[in-house]
Amino acid sequence: QVHLQESGGGWVQTGGSLRLSCAASEPTIRNYAMGWFRQAPGKEREFVATRSRSGRTDYVESVKGRFTISMDNAENTLYLQMNNLKPEDTAVYYCNGAVRIIDGEYSPGDFWGQGTQVTVSS
Repeated sequence: QVHLQESGGGWVQTGGSLRLSCAASEPTIRNYAMGWFRQAPGKEREFVATRSRSGRTDYVESVKGRFTISMDNAENTLYLQMNNLKPEDTAVYYCNGAVRIIDGEYSPGDFWGQGTQVTVSS
């Protein structure tokens, strides 16, 4: 069982930046497609970004050009750099391991972090 721990959330004004980190308990995360999901109040959880085992990345359309997912294999840590943040980015962000594609859509895998709150004020 891989344990994931997010950090880096907080409050920021529109146009600001945050970097989320997801520290894994073991290096096997490099064997999984990793990703970020988010859930805003009153809304369903949605896919944000993913990084495949080969390093290929993909994003939900609303964050393309603003968010960057990356991984530091030496530190067993997944990152999400978020720039030009907007109020609609406000949500709890979750790190996820073993992301997969089901019916053409990214679906979360079995490993979750506890989540980190991101709040963007207008």
